Amino acid sequence: MAIAASLFRCLLGASALAGATAVPAQTPSLAMLDGLEKGSWQLRERGSDAVLQTVCVGDARRMIQIQHPRANCSRYIIEDTPKSVTVHYTCPGAGHGRTSIRSETNRLVQIDTQGIADGKPFSQAIEARRAGPC
Repeated sequence: MAIAASLFRCLLGASALAGATAVPAQTPSLAMLDGLEKGSWQLRERGSDAVLQTVCVGDARRMIQIQHPRANCSRYIIEDTPKSVTVHYTCPGAGHGRTSIRSETNRLVQIDTQGIADGKPFSQAIEARRAGPC
């Protein structure tokens, strides 16, 4: 009987440990991007006055895939802090990229992006600034 009780305690302890390690991991939230103001944003190559493009931002996550705007891509979050995010993404048949976005204010961000789009490499340093409503 003592062996059965000892075995029962051992199994009970093992199941408690298994339950403790079965907690699902939390996914990063990219909260910094959620804090950016919605509206029209102008994207400029850093050091240039020429506007590369203007985007209407309802969801700032669109800035992650500047070179792959319509592609269905999977994302892997490398960094997620209150002031910056870094994401690697892969778009089957369209390429891949790695984008870092650093927030200066909720109306001004610095974007560094590089990767492959349409079979060609790209690398850009972009300043994105909110210009007004869409």
